[in-house]
Amino acid sequence: MFIPLHDRNALKHIRRQYVTGGLILVNALVFAFTVLLTPEAVAEASVYGFGFIPAVVFDSAVLDPALAIVPPDATLVTYSFLHADLMHLGSNMLFLWVFGDNVEDALGHVRYLLFYLLCAAAGALFHGLVAPLSQAPLIGASGAVSGVVAAYLMLHPKVRIWVLVLLRFPLPLPAFLPLAFWIGQQFVMLATDGEGTVSWGAHVGGILAGALLVVVMRRRGVPLFDRTIVTPKAVVHRTTTPPSTPVPQAGGPRRTLQWGR
Repeated sequence: MFIPLHDRNALKHIRRQYVTGGLILVNALVFAFTVLLTPEAVAEASVYGFGFIPAVVFDSAVLDPALAIVPPDATLVTYSFLHADLMHLGSNMLFLWVFGDNVEDALGHVRYLLFYLLCAAAGALFHGLVAPLSQAPLIGASGAVSGVVAAYLMLHPKVRIWVLVLLRFPLPLPAFLPLAFWIGQQFVMLATDGEGTVSWGAHVGGILAGALLVVVMRRRGVPLFDRTIVTPKAVVHRTTTPPSTPVPQAGGPRRTLQWGR
């Protein structure tokens, strides 16, 4: 298990990750209005009204008209903006913040937004294929975020990212190590934990969509599997001459280490 912390993968084509920031803001606002600021009954109604229910979308069940807020097909996207609790929201938004900016940079703002929504829809559809008769609402941005993670892995596998391993050990690792492990875990859990509360099918659907869409939606000239190695900032070398120490005659200036955050 790992938690991504940050990378130093600079943006090359955009100045700011406006879409990524906007998606995080929208998800936070929806959570505030549907969970924190509303009665429990209203929060439950929003889950059924905006959540993706396979049995309803595939016409094997009918939702109570009093709970129907949007057409069933629209829930392929609306479900991804709902979250059950702060942990659910926070984990998804952290992954989106760390990896989304560089995917947005590679695709451009408009195509990245479309990419995100398509990954969300693919996650819902794959979840529906795994459990077509399920009447439990699916909520959460995991499908869309899984697509972003898959795209980042295909774009920047050698960029080093700071990750918190086992919730205790911060390590700078090449992206392909934690991300390939995480992606593989989703497929394993889909095969072995079909009755759990986590929709591994939505994760896998988002991963597959992200891996395919980044190939065709990235900017012209943006390579896949970039070999550039970008290391997180840990140690900065500076050339200085301490005022109390004379400069050696035979050598160059002394080098000191300054530890950054």
